[in-house]
Amino acid sequence: MNPHHDETPPPRSRPLWAPWRIEYIRQEKTDECFLCDKAAAADADVENLVVARGRMSFLLLNAYPYNSGHVMVAPYRHVADLSDLTAEEHAEMMELVVRIKTIMTQLMNPQGFNYGFNLGAAAGAGVEAHLHGHLVPRWFGDTNFMPVLSGSRVIPEALAHTAAMFRAAWNRG
Repeated sequence: MNPHHDETPPPRSRPLWAPWRIEYIRQEKTDECFLCDKAAAADADVENLVVARGRMSFLLLNAYPYNSGHVMVAPYRHVADLSDLTAEEHAEMMELVVRIKTIMTQLMNPQGFNYGFNLGAAAGAGVEAHLHGHLVPRWFGDTNFMPVLSGSRVIPEALAHTAAMFRAAWNRG
């Protein structure tokens, strides 16, 4: 038993359900890249849920989150694969992820994280042409009956509030 929590962990085979994401999957696709649009609109970071910007990459909240605090990291450049990144872009993206993970740990006290990239449509990439990674904070029992039985998601905090909280912590250093 892990001394850092009082709950028994869920079975390893338990999936992370997020049926509300089907809205994104089924919406009409355009040739425009929302990541490029958000990367270019630094004056609209609050509305675009951008948490932080580096020289070559940025962090933003996912508008269709798996959990509260679900952030994405992306390069400003429109590249499709990890092998298309420069060493500097790769390093900066990881630095941004590590720093926001630290902030999430302090502010939200998650019990774990999922981090990764969906490369290609078969892997679940909703946007194949612009590489982006996901960092999702996790808690034991965070997949509850609401999405499973009713198709309703329970994200206990407004996205704009989460983004503002992350930005404030980021700016404090």
